[in-house]
Amino acid sequence: MKKMAFLFIAFIAFIALFNTASALNNFPFSVKEVGSGTNAVILIPGFACSGDVWNETVDQLKSNHKCYVFNMAGFARVAPKGNPDIKNWVEQIALFIRENKIDRPVIIGHSLGGVMAQWLAADYPQLVSKIVVVDALPCLPAIANPTFETKQNPDCGQFVSGFSAMDDKSFYQMQKVGMAFMLSDTGKLESVVQWSMHSDRSTMALIYCQLLNTDLRSKIKSVKCPTLVMLEPSFKALQSSVEDQYKNLKGAQLHYADKGLHFIMYDDKAWYFEQLKNFIQ
Repeated sequence: MKKMAFLFIAFIAFIALFNTASALNNFPFSVKEVGSGTNAVILIPGFACSGDVWNETVDQLKSNHKCYVFNMAGFARVAPKGNPDIKNWVEQIALFIRENKIDRPVIIGHSLGGVMAQWLAADYPQLVSKIVVVDALPCLPAIANPTFETKQNPDCGQFVSGFSAMDDKSFYQMQKVGMAFMLSDTGKLESVVQWSMHSDRSTMALIYCQLLNTDLRSKIKSVKCPTLVMLEPSFKALQSSVEDQYKNLKGAQLHYADKGLHFIMYDDKAWYFEQLKNFIQ
């Protein structure tokens, strides 16, 4: 009798575990949990990047925080899923927070992930305690065109065909040259390039097209939580334009790194960690 009861309990536990895994498999991302602190942090990587971009950040936080490191579907060896859509990704992250009963996490996002952090905090202010935006703007195309307006149905076909037409060698060279302008830490360069090489080209093209059609300048009025924005030094030359984009995000702290390029967490590590710790603790 005892054996039957044990087997029944084990069966129920297996079903619960299977259902949990199945539910996670429905999300357009994978998640790695690290740390055991009572405070939760969700870390969203940038365009075509792996969650491994946060490894050193997690090492700094894991003793006092439970870190949920995201890898978006179609990027850096994670299988693509459905029709990639930034808005849907944000909605699914909100659903993940609710389903896992994560109590008002800090959201940290780099680049595309920083855009998603702002979007999440604007649409779901009750779910988020703070956001950290690492080198991202509410509207990237508005830097060149301040009067930019989004299109209802942008044609992303040219991006898809352009990304798909390149052979691996040409694509690798393009990524290596491009990343050299975004990352001064040459020791990390090959890893970042390989994340792109192991990303789904169609996902990259569609998300890039959508990012160039995203404007959160008005939406961020709805953000209620404290916000830290860390920007690369080159944005200092565009400070008035940058601050104009963030004018609707009341109380946001905007800080410019002293050195480096787009990957601030690699290029100005000490400054980045100091800003991060002071803000979230």
